[in-house]
Amino acid sequence: MNIHEYQAKSLMSRYGVAVPRGAVAYTAEEAESAARNLGGSVWAVKAQIHAGGRGKGTFKSGFQGGVKLCKSADDVFEKARAMLGNVLVTKQTGPDGRLVSKVLVTAAYDIKK
Repeated sequence: MNIHEYQAKSLMSRYGVAVPRGAVAYTAEEAESAARNLGGSVWAVKAQIHAGGRGKGTFKSGFQGGVKLCKSADDVFEKARAMLGNVLVTKQTGPDGRLVSKVLVTAAYDIKK
């Protein structure tokens, strides 16, 4: 079964599993708005493709990484803009990569353990 991270988190939350608050965005403007609505001061922007290794992947545009931590809503906008509409290549996608059409914006937490 192929489901995106945001879909898996939605399913888990329905059954009481604690998951970070987040929102799916199809444009950089939606990503920035999601960050502002989530509140906080640090967010993760995650490319949503059916492949692992997104954080270590490289976009064909040259942008590095499909998972980015951002410390401002403006940075969320910039990172989402760099990802959306571009092809992400990871170890699991092969050289053709996968087109990123949506990103997940989540509140980031300082995890002690």
